[in-house]
Amino acid sequence: MQTRFIAIANQKGGVGKTTTCINLAACLTALDQRVLIVDLDPQANATSGLGLEKTPGGSLYGALLGEKHVSECIRPTAYEDLDIVPSEVDLAGAEIDVARSENYLHRVKDTLAELADGDKYNFVFIDCPPSLGILTMNAMAAADGILVPIQCEYYALEGLSVIVDLVEKIRRSGGNGRLRLEGIVMTMYDRRTNLSLQVTKEVRRHFGEQLFNTIIPRTVRLSEAPSHGMPILDYDPENMGARAYVKLAQEFLERQRAAYAREE
Repeated sequence: MQTRFIAIANQKGGVGKTTTCINLAACLTALDQRVLIVDLDPQANATSGLGLEKTPGGSLYGALLGEKHVSECIRPTAYEDLDIVPSEVDLAGAEIDVARSENYLHRVKDTLAELADGDKYNFVFIDCPPSLGILTMNAMAAADGILVPIQCEYYALEGLSVIVDLVEKIRRSGGNGRLRLEGIVMTMYDRRTNLSLQVTKEVRRHFGEQLFNTIIPRTVRLSEAPSHGMPILDYDPENMGARAYVKLAQEFLERQRAAYAREE
């Protein structure tokens, strides 16, 4: 397969977006995949969640402005086959500077273009800010697909419909004709409550097979792992959250291979 660019996005914060980005990427490397995470969120949670410091000047900011190549921004993590373009607070300024630049909607796409030509990575995950601002729009314009983690709560469907509509608008406008909804991941599932079950059933009713079969449970250990700068697979591999992300990685890879076969 060629390098696939996947934007991981949800305009609502606290839904497990970065947790899914880090842990899905780590589990994919355990399946012999090479993954790069591009931390496009100025909060830099993916960066700290993998144990890296938020270093001034270390983000994608300079590359977005054409001052350096993306290859100069890539840093190794403590995990084999998992690299990252870290973030830091200065990336917040990119919302303004990118909007002022020529061809502003495709700045991320143009910046990451050199990664598409090589065979260094199987997947590039773009961890988006919790908003639908210029950085998230850029990520969607650069991606082959968008993966949407959503929390098991009643407001989930409302937010999800906004993202789905935006994907269609970007496709129809010519901003990115190849963009598709990669899938929806239910997170923070609490099997002790009827609410989680009801919300999951409702998402399944509206979106069918676009919802991944694997559901991520709410666990304390999964919440603790980022504070130790570790994916759950290393922090507590026997935790049910770790097992869920391993299953998600397997399902994700199966879907990718099936999609690639159809394209061939």
